[in-house]
Amino acid sequence: MINISSPFTLDDAKKLHAGDNVSISGDIYTGRDAAHKKMTELLSEGKKLPFDVKDQIIYYVGPCPCPPDKIIGSCGPTTSCRMDAYSPILLKEGLRGMIGKGYRSEEVINAMKEYGGVYFCATGGLGALISRSVVKKELVAFPELGTEAIFKLTVKDFPAVVAIDSWGNNLYNIGITKYRR
Repeated sequence: MINISSPFTLDDAKKLHAGDNVSISGDIYTGRDAAHKKMTELLSEGKKLPFDVKDQIIYYVGPCPCPPDKIIGSCGPTTSCRMDAYSPILLKEGLRGMIGKGYRSEEVINAMKEYGGVYFCATGGLGALISRSVVKKELVAFPELGTEAIFKLTVKDFPAVVAIDSWGNNLYNIGITKYRR
């Protein structure tokens, strides 16, 4: 298990390899497709983003409503390909890590190689367990999006796997090749 924290720098990203198990602690940001669309629209209009994405990690999640005695509801990863149209733009701005589930497009992988990004996978179906890693939640932007707004989550020991590293090594492809024999 490799412990990483935020801010998550280019040097940190270059130390990771596809298949590494990681434990993430520090601040990460949430964002799904509607929030990503709004952020890229802000950039195209020459406006500032609601938070500086440089050396940050975005978790593709729309947390479930929060029970009264909890910080956050169940918060499992959503399918990452829905953010593929927006991710290269944010990677160019310095976004360093993305957490989700599923495949990424070649365009995203190429942007990760060019700008030094890492794609982490969290295990789908374990949202209730993942929520135990969240120690604080703060609304950052786009409250009109409800649970899909951007939140800053402070996490401790958030479990993930490096699915695609900053060199483009892709655990999905490695796994298929390994077991194809």
